[in-house]
Amino acid sequence: MSDTHNEHESVIRTPKQLVIAVIGFFAIVIFGIVLLVQFVTTTKLTGAGSNSQAPEEIATRIAPVADEGYTLKDANGPKVLQTGEAIYTSTCAACHGAGVAGAPKFGDAGAWGARISQGYDTVVKHALEGLRAMPAKGGNPDLDDVEVARAVVWMANHAGGKFKEPEVPAAPAAAAAEPAKDAAK
Repeated sequence: MSDTHNEHESVIRTPKQLVIAVIGFFAIVIFGIVLLVQFVTTTKLTGAGSNSQAPEEIATRIAPVADEGYTLKDANGPKVLQTGEAIYTSTCAACHGAGVAGAPKFGDAGAWGARISQGYDTVVKHALEGLRAMPAKGGNPDLDDVEVARAVVWMANHAGGKFKEPEVPAAPAAAAAEPAKDAAK
């Protein structure tokens, strides 16, 4: 038999070479870690959150939530009456746009014909007080009677009616101020 299988040849033959190999291995690993840390820390970070300290971003974060989407009104100020189209868009279109619960569709002359033939006063009365599935003032109690009448006229006239736009009554404060001026003279 041959002893060739027991012969072992290695690059490291002395303890001094072993110590140099181990120290070299650790030096390469540490050098690799240093390079990796340098690569990670010197790269400029971009993406989500990189602009978080900008004045606009800070102002957006601390803005009161209640301010978004709301228009504050002065309760003591005079009421600004909206147009018929504005009232239709904000209140009436939900039902009259699709004909929900038997509501006559906007612009449908056939559905509006019978109502228009009843006359302006009757149609406005039904809109103000409610009729069948329709709630009073279309479900918006904040609407003024003149605003509801404007919306009725706007819808009816687009379905072939010829109603006249309602007149805005004089403000009670303005009417009360007139006699007070006359009395002072």
